[in-house]
Amino acid sequence: MTYPASKILLGVNVDHCATVRQARFREHAMDHGNEVEPDPVAFALLCEQAGADGITMHLREDRRHVQDSDIRRAHEQINTRLNFEMGCSDEIVALALELKPHSVCLVPESREEVTTEGGLDVVGQKARVADVVTAMTEAGIITSLFIDPDVAQIEAAAELQSPWIELHTGAYANAYYGDGRAAELQVLRDGAIQAHRLGLVVNAGHGINYLNIEEVITIPHLHELNIGHTIVSRALFVGIEQAVREMKAFLI
Repeated sequence: MTYPASKILLGVNVDHCATVRQARFREHAMDHGNEVEPDPVAFALLCEQAGADGITMHLREDRRHVQDSDIRRAHEQINTRLNFEMGCSDEIVALALELKPHSVCLVPESREEVTTEGGLDVVGQKARVADVVTAMTEAGIITSLFIDPDVAQIEAAAELQSPWIELHTGAYANAYYGDGRAAELQVLRDGAIQAHRLGLVVNAGHGINYLNIEEVITIPHLHELNIGHTIVSRALFVGIEQAVREMKAFLI
């Protein structure tokens, strides 16, 4: 089936599929095949068939969900684009430079988090982030920085010549049923305008679901949304392909 072009691209994050697998098979010798399920790479391929424009996977330092073989197999098998979410540790940087995915998104690492709960502090880690951005650029890999919609962080991203940013939408998502919703949405809009003015490609992600997506897509200059948990959750009820198609329909 051919899908119409999106005004905003949809990247599907499959980390939470891997989380389900790890709940039972964390200590298993294999991370795919035989009785080990679900396979996040198989999930990713079905997402592509349903119209996903790219696949996002986050390899954490403690390997709490996605495993090295998942990243390697996804890089070999997916037909769209692999967006490799990663911290700035030497080990993970080396793997990205070996694989050369389409893009990497630099995110903060915290062992206490189940999922990433805040933006990367580019201002406070400027030297290290600059080194990684330079290394990725020289290797022909597009770099994105996952940052809060903060003026200083956006300016720092532009200064480091990261071509893309991903605005952290978590504060807006958390405020959706509260008094701060409109204010948080305006912060995202202002951040997108600032980033676009500075020449950055603007992506967004975290906490976006089938309800708040209708407001999220009003943020100007959006290139791509990276969405995971809600699609994995919806897939439990309607199947993977239907879950992706329903989200994709908002972006056409």
